[in-house]
Amino acid sequence: MKVYLYYEGKPKDAGANAIAAEFLKRATRYIPCETREIRSAKTDLFALHPTAYKVLLDPAGQLLDSEAFAKKVVDAQRKSARDLMFFVGGADGLPIVWKPKADLLLSLSPMTFPHELARAVLAEQIYRAMAILNNHPYAGH
Repeated sequence: MKVYLYYEGKPKDAGANAIAAEFLKRATRYIPCETREIRSAKTDLFALHPTAYKVLLDPAGQLLDSEAFAKKVVDAQRKSARDLMFFVGGADGLPIVWKPKADLLLSLSPMTFPHELARAVLAEQIYRAMAILNNHPYAGH
């Protein structure tokens, strides 16, 4: 099983990029993680990862606390050890045709964040989910 975190838009904010990189590095203690920029107009994530559990960030998505998010992660792992694929959209959000294909539309907050900050928050929650699932003190539960 592997975690893929894809995002739209050039990562220009060095601080947010460092935070996202640090939390994904920590998460790799538990699960392999990969992150990269893509262009949704030129990339079909659903063909790229046909069997992955696909989580797309969307303002209208489900609001989950960290424990519920960790349960979603473990449920995806139990379903034939599927990879986890996350996508953070750019300024225009998600391609409309992707939403019905997602396994989960996830909202980090009712507030709108720059995509770089959303990616950092998501990377932290991926690490926190791994910490929760492995009873690491960082989980704080």
